[in-house]
Amino acid sequence: MNPTLLVVDDDPSQRRLLQAMAERQGFRALTAEGGQQALDLLQGPQGEEVSLVLLDLVMPGIDGLTVLKTMRPTKPALPVIVLTAQGGIDTAVTAMRCGADDFLVKPASPERIQVSIQNALKIKALTGEIQRLKKRTENRFGFKDLIARAPAMREVLRMAERAAQSAIPILVEGESGVGKEVVARAIQGASDRAGKPFVTVNCGAIPENLIESILFGHEKGAFTGAHDRHTGKFQEANGGTLFLDEIGELRLDMQVKLLRAIQQGEIDPVGAKRAIKIDIRLISATNRNLAEMVKAGTFREDLFYRLNVFPIAIPPLRQRKDDIPALASHFVERFAIEEGKKVLGLDRDAQELLLRYDWPGNIRQLENAIFRAVVLCDANQLRVCDFPHVASQLGVAYDMPALPDLDAETSALPYAPRLEAADTAAAATGEGPVALTTLDGHLRRLEEIEHDLIRHAISRYEGQMSEVARRLGIGRSTLYRKLRDMGIDTGDTAAA
Repeated sequence: MNPTLLVVDDDPSQRRLLQAMAERQGFRALTAEGGQQALDLLQGPQGEEVSLVLLDLVMPGIDGLTVLKTMRPTKPALPVIVLTAQGGIDTAVTAMRCGADDFLVKPASPERIQVSIQNALKIKALTGEIQRLKKRTENRFGFKDLIARAPAMREVLRMAERAAQSAIPILVEGESGVGKEVVARAIQGASDRAGKPFVTVNCGAIPENLIESILFGHEKGAFTGAHDRHTGKFQEANGGTLFLDEIGELRLDMQVKLLRAIQQGEIDPVGAKRAIKIDIRLISATNRNLAEMVKAGTFREDLFYRLNVFPIAIPPLRQRKDDIPALASHFVERFAIEEGKKVLGLDRDAQELLLRYDWPGNIRQLENAIFRAVVLCDANQLRVCDFPHVASQLGVAYDMPALPDLDAETSALPYAPRLEAADTAAAATGEGPVALTTLDGHLRRLEEIEHDLIRHAISRYEGQMSEVARRLGIGRSTLYRKLRDMGIDTGDTAAA
């Protein structure tokens, strides 16, 4: 899950030094002792894992410049940092023209190399994110942009690629959060409607009294409050694709009108005198069992057969765990940029933790868990302690990062009391900073636990009372009142 660096250098000692430096910084390092070996590695299966190349220029056989020229046509976005003892301006200019991202003169300090690596990876990630957003905006997002390497997804992608070559109605099925809309966008991007409108409608989020107007539009004065003419989603998607998400939530009377629009290829806006012809590609999605809904009478059978012409079932994340490492790396990279963090990836224990968890919320839950972990992380790798909810669900014990020690001056302040006997008992029970039981195994009083929690929060956030109150979920005035009840003089009369 961590970025992989390829170190290319014919000097064994220099190669080992660069490898050790990369591994100390949390990277995975591969090595090549010459240009030909580097090209073979980049063109092989391991080449897909390489995130950056540290390249020596002067090597016997195939030199660094030849490596650069050869790899650029197939790997134009792969960052390359050149390190060479020949530090002339002409050499640097030539290397940059051949596609190098940075040029360092040996011997370069580890700090300088680290900064260069981080900058190159950040630019790569930003460029990739911009390209993805651009493709999404232009409705050209394709199957190559999907992160789907698990065997369970191969059949899904094969079916989706076949469906993209036709205008056949598609029903995408799967649990919430598995990526139904992403697959629908990939189908659009691989079809002859790429670049045309892709309009999404969440059928479960439309107010009942506005469903017809939102889907089919209305004319000015069609009903009270219709001050202007409104173009519906069907007309917005004309020439492109209409994605009806959560189609099972659509009420029965609207199912009739939807069926007519699909069958006739035309819609009747509210208040319009004549029907309007439309040309759309229809893709529907649901996390419910529509066949069971048909039996129960809550979904029209004729509409079901119209939508379910080409069903595609996306497996949940627990059945495609091979995708978790790549998805996690993608989310770490994205959120590290957004939050301005220097998080490179996940350590081995965190990787194993994510692979063990079943992810009932699927990819959306994984994305949110990574987002939270990146925000909280103060290291260059995410650890088990950055996923407390997942760890607790699996019953995995973990060590919290060491809290900063308060200096003598801070400890003497009235709002930073020392841990007393109750805290010593808590440590003895082995239940963390705030114990729930006494030494003899009985539950402690709620008041005592609350007092210990407040003391721990004050110590944890170094007496910053606003932060303490926010983390405890109480108001500042409530916090000061509780401190007075505990016999702690805060010295802040204004808070009373």
